[in-house]
Amino acid sequence: MAQRKRNFRQNEIGLFGGASYYLGDINPRKHFFPSHPAFGAFYRFTPNYRYAFRFGGSYGTVSASDSKSKEPDQLERNLSFRSRIIDAHAIAEFNFVDYRIGNERHYFTMFIFAGLGGCYMNPQMKVNGSYISLQSMKTEGQNHSYSQIQMTMPFGVGFKWNVTDRIGLGIEWGPRKMFTDYLDDVSGSYSSFTTALIPGIPGAMRGNPRSKDWYFFYGFTLNLRLLKGEVCNMVGS
Repeated sequence: MAQRKRNFRQNEIGLFGGASYYLGDINPRKHFFPSHPAFGAFYRFTPNYRYAFRFGGSYGTVSASDSKSKEPDQLERNLSFRSRIIDAHAIAEFNFVDYRIGNERHYFTMFIFAGLGGCYMNPQMKVNGSYISLQSMKTEGQNHSYSQIQMTMPFGVGFKWNVTDRIGLGIEWGPRKMFTDYLDDVSGSYSSFTTALIPGIPGAMRGNPRSKDWYFFYGFTLNLRLLKGEVCNMVGS
């Protein structure tokens, strides 16, 4: 009975709605500030009560401004940016207690997750009321522009519970560790070529290249358990 109880297959589709924010050179410490609306969708495969595998994508915006800081060096630097992010991820979830949508005994759990992912980013700066992309401008005099497509390491924590025999809700917080320092287009020193758009003292430090950038998604999920016939229709369509 225990083996039958723990081994089953459940397929779910879900929606995510919440917010996104970033930590990096322009916002080094303030979690959740500023936050912007974010949304996404995913597919979850659950082989037993404790584990699940999820594949999905999310869309959000991150931004920051030195003018919002209380640090004198940031106020003097006076940089700002925004970037829209298209995020894709494949993650594994571990439930702390047995959980399954549609089970009256195992109807809630806290969980953790981790996996691999990637994103498309496009750091921009506002000039005369319009946003211009910064990647091709080589603001720090890079020999080669950084890639707008980057690998990430998503992980996080959440809580999920049943609402009906087919619908579940969740709440989660999911950091994305990046392997680039250019989500905000700030990393090293000022370029030897400066303009009105790229002011600064050539060669002076502009950012901290030893620390990489992070972005975060947090919010709610709505999960729908698929019946066997619905799964076949999705695969066949």
